[in-house]
Amino acid sequence: MSTDYSTSRQTTEGRVYNVSGGGDWDSVFGSDPLREERLVVNMGPQHPSTHGVLRLVLELEGETVTDARLVVGYLHTGIEKTTEFRTWTQGTTLVTRCDYLAPIFNETAYCMAIEKLLAVQVPARAELIRVLMMEINRISSHWVWLATGGMELGALTAMTNGFRARERCLDIMELVTGLRMNHAYVRPGGVAQDLPDNAIPKIRQWIKETDQEITGVDKLLRGQPIWINRLKGVGWIGVEGCISLGLTGPMLRAAGLPWDMRKTEPYLGYETYDFDIPTDDGGDCWSRFVVKVAEMRESLRIITQVLERIEQTPGRVMVDDPKIAWPAQLSIGPDGMGTSPAHVNRIMNSSMESLIHHFKLVTEGFRVPPGQAYVAVESPRGELGAHVVSDGGTRPYRVHLREPSFINLQATAALSIGGQVADVIASVASLDPVMGGCDR
Repeated sequence: MSTDYSTSRQTTEGRVYNVSGGGDWDSVFGSDPLREERLVVNMGPQHPSTHGVLRLVLELEGETVTDARLVVGYLHTGIEKTTEFRTWTQGTTLVTRCDYLAPIFNETAYCMAIEKLLAVQVPARAELIRVLMMEINRISSHWVWLATGGMELGALTAMTNGFRARERCLDIMELVTGLRMNHAYVRPGGVAQDLPDNAIPKIRQWIKETDQEITGVDKLLRGQPIWINRLKGVGWIGVEGCISLGLTGPMLRAAGLPWDMRKTEPYLGYETYDFDIPTDDGGDCWSRFVVKVAEMRESLRIITQVLERIEQTPGRVMVDDPKIAWPAQLSIGPDGMGTSPAHVNRIMNSSMESLIHHFKLVTEGFRVPPGQAYVAVESPRGELGAHVVSDGGTRPYRVHLREPSFINLQATAALSIGGQVADVIASVASLDPVMGGCDR
């Protein structure tokens, strides 16, 4: 078939358009989807608004996001695999580095799974200390979320105040564990050591200071017009969407469903504490802000109750089992004291049997009966679960974490498509992902 190109044009579909007048070209190509201008933008992995090494591939039509894809793995450390080559106790020093903003939660879930296989009951005082440290850690993590989210949206006072408040949290955690991060403080059977003598009065003072910080930041941001406009109606997802994607934590509670592992499937005696589960029905970034600020106040309520119980609960902080606990921990008196360096040296120098037993537990570790166990806790970002498999040896056969950052990031496209580029930053910030946990 021949075509006179002076008066018409043959298309690949066999249609002929008359273009002799020149006016039909706009109508022809204006309706062609191939002529639509789409721009693909890489956001990250070094972009300051991607929470570390997260890569976002955005497809844009003007300023509107038409597609959003995530690329993870830039921070992969192989922590789960490495645990297979370490003893059960040494695994604590590995899993604590996954979600490095909530290390106590990683340690607790992992150790509770091991204790489930061992069929041991942690002493009451150790349970109280675990709850205490987790709630302090929850507040610390939420401060980082507020500080980094404020920085990304231009609220620099929120950033400075948030990091200032977080420093106070880290001071308390360092006082108790000896480290600011990556503590390896929670151990199978209990905790590494008891609270220092001056810990309780300092924590009480910290509670007062933190309450003032929460009130100050809440007053600063809750009525701020720019902050409200950047968050309200942005990054919406409903309860149905959250459940479909497996979202938990503040994401789910900000959509209106009061699902919290501390209430729905309680552990470590959480059912005995008086606290509420904050919710909001907006399902947007603003609702997540409201929920997380309220959660910090509820954590303070729990911590206050824990301190009252700790003062009335002396005793051990490690299970009384020579197959699990080190000799220095087993020799702790009924008052709970006895883990000072001088005390440990005395135990090691007075008993050759204790020294040998201590050496074998440290180097070889203890054996865990064959089987598998799953334990979940409510971390600052949602359900954090530890699936532990044992073949009866002194090392884990398999350790896998159900990490909420990895799960929650699946909602990025749902939160972003149809919005503006600037709203993507607010949406990702509201997810609060920690890539160390996502890429473990």
